[in-house]
Amino acid sequence: MNTSEPRMTNLFLQLGLDAGEDAIGAFIRDHQLPAGVALAEAPYWNDAQRQLLSEQLYADAAWAIVVDQLNESLHEDAVARAGRA
Repeated sequence: MNTSEPRMTNLFLQLGLDAGEDAIGAFIRDHQLPAGVALAEAPYWNDAQRQLLSEQLYADAAWAIVVDQLNESLHEDAVARAGRA
């Protein structure tokens, strides 16, 4: 991870994804995860993306906050379904 400010746009850039506001929103909307699937285990990451996410999440550094926010965003539908159950 570079020394850029830990923000969602910079995380998406590090992941090699479109970091535009609309693109981030679309990615989150289109890539929702079931409750039992960990962020780094999502089937759509390549090995490098998976490693980056895992390392930053478990490093408990400034980037871990942003990775955790992405994790929460990608599980929003699962959390909402669980709340309705």
